Amino acid sequence: MAPRSVFITGASSGLGRGLSLHYAKAGARVFAAARRKDELQRLAGDAPAGSIVRVPLDVQDSEAVVAAIGRAEQESGGALDLVIANAGVGRPTPARKMDWKWVKQIFDVNATAACVTVAAALPAMIARDSGQVVMMSSLAAFRGMPAEAAYCGSKAAVATFMESVRVDLRRTSVRATTIYPGFVKTEMTAKNKFPMPFLMELDDAVKVMARGIERGAKIISYPLPLVAITRGLGSIPRSVYEPLAARLRMF
Repeated sequence: MAPRSVFITGASSGLGRGLSLHYAKAGARVFAAARRKDELQRLAGDAPAGSIVRVPLDVQDSEAVVAAIGRAEQESGGALDLVIANAGVGRPTPARKMDWKWVKQIFDVNATAACVTVAAALPAMIARDSGQVVMMSSLAAFRGMPAEAAYCGSKAAVATFMESVRVDLRRTSVRATTIYPGFVKTEMTAKNKFPMPFLMELDDAVKVMARGIERGAKIISYPLPLVAITRGLGSIPRSVYEPLAARLRMF
C-alpha cells in the first residue's frame, strides 16, 4: 500500500527533494523538513497543491526533530506511514588537515540526527504495529575512503544502527530500510572535485529508492556496478587496501 503520510528530512534538495516530490505526486501528504525555508517554498510550488507541509527544521536540534515528528503524527491522525532520515552533509576530512568542527557537524547531521529521527518515529509505529523507517547511508560506508574519515564513519554508523533496529523489529510489522546510494547528480555531489564513476541522474535514483521502499526491502543499494566494486573493496585485506587507497588522493 502506498504511504498516505510521509516525513522526510533534508527535503529541500537532492535525494530528499526528489523523494518528497515523488510521494507528493503519488498522493501522499509529505512533511518536508529542511533548514532552508526558501527551498521548501520552491518544493511546495513544484508539488501538487496542498501535498507538501513545510517543516523548517535544523536536524542538529534533536528536541526540535522529536517535536516535529510528534506534530506530524498528530496531523496525520496519529499515524505516519513512512519516515525517511535523509538529511546529510559531506566535506573532505583528511587526517593531515582535519578540522574537528567539520567532523562534529558531519556526525551530528549524518549519524546523530538520523538516528534521532528514526528513534522518534518508532514508538508510535510499534504501538500500532505498522509503518516504515528509512535511513540514508552510502556505499562509502563499506570502506574507509581517502580523506573521507568523517563521512565514511558516519554512514557506517547509521548502517549498523539500522541493522540492529531490524533485528529488534523482526516479530513486528514495522519495516526498516537502509539505502546505500552511489553517486547521484545533486547539489552535494556538484561540489566534488574527484571522479564519480557511474554517476546517476536524480530521477533514476528516486525510482530505484521508491521501488525498494514500496516492497519493504531491507537494503537498497545502487548503482549495481558501483555496488559490486565497493563490495569487492570490502573483501580486500586491510594490509593491501590501506596502502592502495593512500595513493588515490593526497591532501
